[in-house]
Amino acid sequence: MLEQKRSAPDDDDGEQATLDLLAGGKLEIEGRLVDASNATLYCTINSAGRDARLPRAAKNAKATGPAPGQVACVYKPIAGERPLWDFPMGTLAGREVAAYVVSRAAGWDVVPPTVMRDGPFGPGMCQLWIDHDADVDLIALSRRTDHAGLRDMAVFDAVVNNADRKIGHLLPVADGHLYGCDHGVCFAEDYKLRTVLWQWRGKTLPRRSLEALRRLDTQLSEGALEAELSSLLTASEIAATKIRIETLLKHRVHPYPPSDWPAVPWPPV
Repeated sequence: MLEQKRSAPDDDDGEQATLDLLAGGKLEIEGRLVDASNATLYCTINSAGRDARLPRAAKNAKATGPAPGQVACVYKPIAGERPLWDFPMGTLAGREVAAYVVSRAAGWDVVPPTVMRDGPFGPGMCQLWIDHDADVDLIALSRRTDHAGLRDMAVFDAVVNNADRKIGHLLPVADGHLYGCDHGVCFAEDYKLRTVLWQWRGKTLPRRSLEALRRLDTQLSEGALEAELSSLLTASEIAATKIRIETLLKHRVHPYPPSDWPAVPWPPV
């Protein structure tokens, strides 16, 4: 079992309880998401009465899960990752966990609780399953300019250098909160931002985004967040993340699309 470290203290909404459940609960494989490019297994964990303090995301997953007393999750074993020309082999799971760590440290809460753990097919990432609100038109949502959570996600993507923000990676839930998934191709050193969320390009960052960026900058400077990321990313990838944060704080605008890299993932959905 790989220990799940945290850069922030336990919170009242029970997120640490969810992390503990994901890290230590027995995974029961229920099926595979066949459309995923890497091995992605849909699993359940018997919560055994430990879900009393689970946060909103976990309660949502439990409420729509396969059976009472179970929490659904996604398990992506490192052994099931396909080679990529621009990301080192066997690093995608760690990048998914790093994305959660950054999201939580900034206060964005755009990535569901995610841990690195051993599983039936070896080490991999395990993430809480989010049942998105099927009544939401995802294409229309992706084009909105007045959705604070969507704008948070755009800034988050700029920080982690997300190379694959598709419309299908948006997970709105019934209470209005927005999560995102599939962050395995993030944290490259070179600028590779590829997303469907370009509607704010060149626009001034809102105050809430600047506050989140300052939190990240402070935590990285103090060392605890960097130490947590060091087991998931290389030192140069962490340094590049620092530079992206500092650049956003300096210019205070949403980034523009790269000139030498496709700006939108294909397919965009």
